[in-house]
Amino acid sequence: MPKQKRSSRRKFLAVIGLGAPAVAAGGLLAGLGAQSVLAKDNGGSPLTAEETKALKDRFLERARNSVALAEQKADPAPPALELKTLPGPSPGLAPATAPAQAELPTESALIRMQQELQRAMAKPTMKEREWIMVIDLRKCIGCSACTIACKAENHLPPGVVYRPVIEQEEGEYPNVTRHFLPRPCMQCDDPPCTPVCPVSAPGKRDDGIIVIDYNACIGCRYCLAACPYSARYFDFGEDYTDDADTLFGGSSKQPYEEAASPEYGKRWTRTGQLSSPVGNARTCQFCIHRLDAGMLPACVTTCIGGATYFGDEKDPDSLVNELLARGTTSGRTMRLKEELGTDPHVYYLL
Repeated sequence: MPKQKRSSRRKFLAVIGLGAPAVAAGGLLAGLGAQSVLAKDNGGSPLTAEETKALKDRFLERARNSVALAEQKADPAPPALELKTLPGPSPGLAPATAPAQAELPTESALIRMQQELQRAMAKPTMKEREWIMVIDLRKCIGCSACTIACKAENHLPPGVVYRPVIEQEEGEYPNVTRHFLPRPCMQCDDPPCTPVCPVSAPGKRDDGIIVIDYNACIGCRYCLAACPYSARYFDFGEDYTDDADTLFGGSSKQPYEEAASPEYGKRWTRTGQLSSPVGNARTCQFCIHRLDAGMLPACVTTCIGGATYFGDEKDPDSLVNELLARGTTSGRTMRLKEELGTDPHVYYLL
């Protein structure tokens, strides 16, 4: 073994607290094994029980002596530091006081939004609340945790992504910058996707959320073409393990693919090509089933950077209204494609 590797191993043993005793014991153990091998290589019979016991006793005795010797050669412990008492203030002088610290917030943004959500859900009618989302682009790190949480929460199939994170790269090497833009459904106040449907499957609730009636949808996909934000998707009935049957043989459909989606507070099981939501248009609906249970949307609670905020626009004391007021004052607030007049309910802070 090269000397460098031996030295590294000694350093490692010293770090974990074994040091020279472990090295010595390891050498003795190797010596014990060598003696057993020599006894067999010389044509002798296997060691008897008495001979094995004698070798073990000899090994233990040498190990004890090696450990004792290593402890004697070890560096002595450094002397304990003496803490001296500092002299008190001079007579007539007031003792110095620490500067006052700023008061820290007593609750997180998530806790505040959760409380505000429950307050909004306690309102007698749906018309008394209107949900909006505020996304701070300075805090988004492009981790796509919201995307994964959304797919897991709603059991979304391949090709259906309610919360993609759009990436953009600017500049030239080495001065390169990347920007990230989470893009849920904009929940437009004047949605262009609803009037084009021949069976009126999409609709707008009194609280501002755009919904799709899966049982009424005929899969014409007119709404997909009408959405200017590309925020609608079509469920073709595909599964993530479709190709696995061909590659590995046998049935390989996973339990998570057969689990029912909780969208709209119902159980939607994708059991065939004729069962909803297969063959339907699909879109983000702010996790209505979670709102009804008093919980924030999945994308809000899983955002690592704390970039996504959610709340009731009709609550003047809500955090989202506070953020919008600050953003409007500083000129940081924007919405996507405002010139189209769709009046989206998703705001961005630049």
